[in-house]
Amino acid sequence: MQRKTGELRVMTFNIQSGLHGLEGVAGVIRASVPDVVALQEVDVGSTRAGGVDQVAELSRLTGLPYRAHFRTTDLYGGAYGIALLSRFPLEALAQYPLPVPRGAEPRTLAHAVVLMDGREVSIYLTHLIRRPFNGDARVRQSALVARLMAADSRPKLLMGDLNDDPDSRPVRLLRRDMRDVVAATGGARGTYPMPFILPTLRIDYVLACDAFTPVSSRVLHVAVSDHYPVVADLRLKPESIPAVAERPAEAGAVGSAP
Repeated sequence: MQRKTGELRVMTFNIQSGLHGLEGVAGVIRASVPDVVALQEVDVGSTRAGGVDQVAELSRLTGLPYRAHFRTTDLYGGAYGIALLSRFPLEALAQYPLPVPRGAEPRTLAHAVVLMDGREVSIYLTHLIRRPFNGDARVRQSALVARLMAADSRPKLLMGDLNDDPDSRPVRLLRRDMRDVVAATGGARGTYPMPFILPTLRIDYVLACDAFTPVSSRVLHVAVSDHYPVVADLRLKPESIPAVAERPAEAGAVGSAP
């Protein structure tokens, strides 16, 4: 799908290690035609995944040619973590461990740089420690994520499963410098179905810095994972060029030489 200059469509999707089938996950991604997809709970080579590299397989099934897996731990004999799929080449890949309580599952912040219309854009993704409980740990994790992103002057997005609601302290910390795209565009629907308990729980996010204008968003109520994916359309604002003040003419500099 050809987009206009500055247009970007992203998706965040916790795929539950593909337990409902990777083909269903891939079908949802293909139908949404995103440019960049942030994935959580992704297996590479585990017995649970039948030895499949889920990132490589989803890249093949969706036609998004660039991919990266960011391992957080080993489970079921393979690597487990978060991942990116992209139609843009992924550059400057990095990941940063996040603080967790002793004995808890490791968590990470992943980072990639893409070139969009000749400009570098930072894509961050994460999966914060699970709920319920662990609120203090999520606060520490969010504080570190915010500090790391604050040191990056590029236009940036943060996507992922934050495991907390929009008014929670961990999410508010991240919203100090980033905008909740779903809330800004009126698409605030639940992403984690818990019938009869909290049917509108929203814990999956696309957050954008001021370099982006949120255009639209939607939560896809599809039964291919225990989470619903979030799709967001954004527009990268034109790069501002600082005005150069005219220097006052020096005495005797105006006119022709005698």
